[in-house]
Amino acid sequence: MSKSPFDAVLLVAFGGPQGPDDIRPFLANVLRGRRVSPERIEEVAHHYEMFSGVSPLTELTLGQARALELRLRERDVALPVYVGMRNWHPYLADTLTTMSRRGVRRAIGVLAAAQRSYSGCLQYKENVLDAQQAITTTGHAPIDVVYVGDWHEDPGFAAANADHIRRAVEALPGEVQSRARLVFTAHSIPVAMAERYPYEANLRASAALAARAAGFDEWALVYQSRSGRPEDPWLEPDVCDYLRAERDNGLEAVVLCPIGFLCDHIEVLFDLDVEAAAVCRDIGLPMARASTVNVHPRFIEALADAVFDVWRRYEEGRPLAIAGPASRV
Repeated sequence: MSKSPFDAVLLVAFGGPQGPDDIRPFLANVLRGRRVSPERIEEVAHHYEMFSGVSPLTELTLGQARALELRLRERDVALPVYVGMRNWHPYLADTLTTMSRRGVRRAIGVLAAAQRSYSGCLQYKENVLDAQQAITTTGHAPIDVVYVGDWHEDPGFAAANADHIRRAVEALPGEVQSRARLVFTAHSIPVAMAERYPYEANLRASAALAARAAGFDEWALVYQSRSGRPEDPWLEPDVCDYLRAERDNGLEAVVLCPIGFLCDHIEVLFDLDVEAAAVCRDIGLPMARASTVNVHPRFIEALADAVFDVWRRYEEGRPLAIAGPASRV
C-alpha cells in the first residue's frame, strides 16, 4: 500500500432536513444573517413538506462518499472519506471532532460544488475554518485541510452528465427526440457575486463538454432557485420564463440538465420536476429532466481524479506544518 501524506478526505456539502420537524430549523441555519420575509420562508418550507421533509441530499452525499472511498482504495490510496454539512447533520464541527478523535491531522477537502462562486466555494471554506477553530477551542487536535483543484471540466463529470442527458432524450416521445433542445440549469446567484467569481464561465465550460459528449451542438444555460430581495438583480433567464418564451418561438421539446447541482435534492425535485414540469404541461411542451450526477461511476471517477491529484502532489513529502487550524487551496 502506498504511503500517503494525508489521513482522510473531507467531503463538504450543503445539508438537508431529514424529516418534517427539521425543516424550519434547517431553513433558519440556511438563512441566518439574511433578510428573508416570513412568507418566503413558509413558501420554501412547503416545498420540503411536499417531500415529507426529507432532502435526498444527505443520503446521496453519503453514497458519494462511500463510492469515492472505494474508488480511492482501488487506486491504492486508502483514505477514509468523511462527510461534513454546512447546514444540518452531520455538521462540519461534529465531523471534524470525530476525525480528530480518530487521529486525522491532515485531510484533502472536496467541496460539493463543481463551479466556483462565493456561496458554492469560499463560503464552504469559511465554514470549514469556523469548524476547525471550534474543535481546537474544545481541546481537540487541529486538522489541516488542503483542497482539490477545479474539476468542473473533468471528462468524468462531463461523461456522467452526458449519460443522463442521453437517457432523458430517450424518455421523450419518439417523434420529438431529434428536435429536443438541451437546456442546462444552475442555481441563480446575485449579479454582483457573479461579477467577482468565475461561476458563469465554469458553468458554460461544464455545459459545453457535457453537450458535446451527449451529441449536442447547440444548448442553452438558464437559472433556477432564485432567492433574495426582488429588487436585487440575479442571473437570468429563469428556467420557467425561458420555457414559456421559447415555446412561443417554436420550441418543440426540451431536455433539462441540472449541471449546477450534484444531487437530486429538493431544489432540483421541486424547481424542475414540479414547477418547470407544470409550466411545460400548461404550454404543451414535451419535457424530460436529466438526473444529476448523483453516484454515477464517471462522476465518482472525477472526484477520485481530483483527490488523487492532491495526493500525488504531496506524495514525496507531507504538507508543511502550520500553526493552528488552516485550510489551503
